[in-house]
This record gives sequence, structure tokens and C-alpha cells, in this order.
Amino acid sequence: MTSCAVTGIGLLVTNDPARADGPLGEITNATVVVERGAIAWVGPAAAAPPADLGVDAGGGCVLPGFVDSHAHLVFAGDRAAEFAARMAGTPYSAGGIATTVAATRAAPDELLAAGIARLVAEMACGGTTTVEIKSGYGLTVADEVRGLALARAFTKETTFLGAHVVPPEYAGRTDDYVALVAGDMLDACAPYARWVDVFCDRGAFDADQARTVLEAGMAQGLAPRLHANQLAPGPGVRLGVELGAASVDHCTHLVDADVAALAGSATVATLLPGAEFSTRSPYPDARRLLDAGVTVALATDCNPGSSYTSSMAFCIALAVREMRMTPAEAVWSATAGGAAALRRGDIGVVRVGARADLVVLRAPSYVHLAYRPGVDLVASVFRAGRQLR
Repeated sequence: MTSCAVTGIGLLVTNDPARADGPLGEITNATVVVERGAIAWVGPAAAAPPADLGVDAGGGCVLPGFVDSHAHLVFAGDRAAEFAARMAGTPYSAGGIATTVAATRAAPDELLAAGIARLVAEMACGGTTTVEIKSGYGLTVADEVRGLALARAFTKETTFLGAHVVPPEYAGRTDDYVALVAGDMLDACAPYARWVDVFCDRGAFDADQARTVLEAGMAQGLAPRLHANQLAPGPGVRLGVELGAASVDHCTHLVDADVAALAGSATVATLLPGAEFSTRSPYPDARRLLDAGVTVALATDCNPGSSYTSSMAFCIALAVREMRMTPAEAVWSATAGGAAALRRGDIGVVRVGARADLVVLRAPSYVHLAYRPGVDLVASVFRAGRQLR
């Protein structure tokens, strides 16, 4: 058994409040010892046990690997022209998804797999050590199955999103499409998914349709999550809370009842500021949610239409600048918050027994992730003790 000590840590973010005051459980002049892909010891450098190997953090800040709990990586093509049109004043709507559906259906498996691999590698270089991947750009039984099967090669956090939008061939027959999604499509896709998701919003699916799909997925052992309240106020957030969803994502347009429902539940509000940046939409009010006691996560929503970024650091900077989060809150939400949104206790934290997912920064503090936006501050990344960068 070989152990490895990460030494020279100027500031360690553990997300373990038992370690120190504050939610980040910060330790200065720290060492982390890794064995068999897990954290074996955490504490002050002066008290560290011997290890077989060593990695020097060079005085930089070390934090848990980012947990990106909302991403759409199974697609072909891009929508750069749509982005340019939005920047010229065309409003965003869910309808643009159809463009990606057509390109994805036409793409061979090899092209889709290469695209996923490219984005996952890009994410890893930026410090993301866990990513959730959704289907939703196939919208036929065969294309949704192949998308999830391809995603499974990269993560166990796969989500069936057959109810992303109504495909063109079902125009005017939304209930027929919902029946397909909750029936034959779900039957075929469930073995490849951990989660079931629905886009419950204006221009997508209403609450009754979303409930049908989510309850069908739950009956097959999939846990629910939900796109909700991105484009307008609506019933999605409260439906998610009612069904015990792990997270409701976007949460851009909330009424007081939505906030109260989230605050009284274990459902995480996953905020996706890359989408607001890329659509020139109002940002979610993270301060309102945090002050109400809601658990908040940050994720990239990486997709070719409304948020084509793989950078959690960029989302942290947006959250601090545009959503009134403190740097500490944003970092927690991008690590431990994402883990909560995936109902995982083994990631997003640096404590004994957790998976050894670590990000070493070329900076003395996590504050620099927001303080120096757009700058690559990641020096090294470790996932399950293996160096990715």
C-alpha cells in the first residue's frame, strides 16, 4: 500500500466545519495524506504522519474537486449563430434545442463519444472531478438510450431527460410524447440512468406532464431532479420539493412560496449563472435563497445552446459578482453543494474516508477564483488520488 502526502498547503478548504470555524473548515499550513484513492489523514503539517510519496502544493490553496451537478454533454454541432443573435437582441427560448436534437440524431456514436470526452477532459483541467451528464438531445427511444449508454462510460451520475422539449414530430401532441417518455422510452433508458429529469417551464412541459414522467421514473428506481423556473415563475420548484427531488435547477424566477418550500426541504437549489450570462437573462437571487436557509449548489449547465462553458471557476466568479454570494459561499456551493445535489457524501469534502479529489491552486486563497476571473489558476487536479493535471 502506497501513501502520498500533499504538502506545502498554505490554505486547505475541507468543507468540514468540525475542522475549524466557518462552513469551509479552513486549515492553514496543512497536509493531506492519500491512500488507495481516499483521504487517509488531514491536519496541520506539523502533525502529519510519514508517507511514501509527496506532492508539494507550493504554498497554494487546496480545495475539494468541483462537483458539476448539471451538464448536457451528449450532443453534436453548436449554436454559435443563435448566441450571436441573442447578443443582438433576440430573446432566448427553449425552442433552439431542436437544432441540437437534429444534429445529435444525425451524428454517429463515435462523434458523440469524442465530444463527451473532450468536454470531460476540459472540465477536469479546470478542477471538476465529478460531473453529472444528462440525455435530452435525442428524444427518440433509440437516441436517448445511446446517449445515456455513451455518458455512462464517463460518469455514474447519468440523468434521463427525455422530457427536455417536445420533438418536432410530436408538435401539437405533447401528451402523446409524454406517454412515450414515461413508457417505452423510460423502460429502455432506466438501466443506464441514476436520475430522471424534466424541463418544467414555459415552452416545455407543465406540472401535470412533469409529474407523470417523474413519478414513472421513480417507480423504476430513478431519483428525481427538475429543471424549473428558468424562463418564468411556475409550479416546477414546488413540484420538485413535493416529490422529494434531490435538486431543482435554474430557480431564476421564484415567488415567496417557492423559497419557503425549498427552505423547509432537503431539495437543493442548483443555480446555473452561465445560462444567465449566455442568454442576457436576470440572474437568480442567491442571496434570497441563502438567507432563507436553502441549500444552494452551483453548476455549469454546460450545453451548446444556453451555457457553453465547462468552467466552474467562471461560474463561481459570476455567482460572487452577479448573485451576491460571498467567495466562501460560492466555493462551498461548487463543491459540497454540488455533492448535496447528487446526494453524495464521499465527494465535495476533504475528510478521512472521502474520495481523494483535490484541486491545487496557483493562488494563496480560494477568493482568487472570483478575484481573478478568466485566469487559469488550477495547478494540479487529483481524482480518487490520481493526478489528472
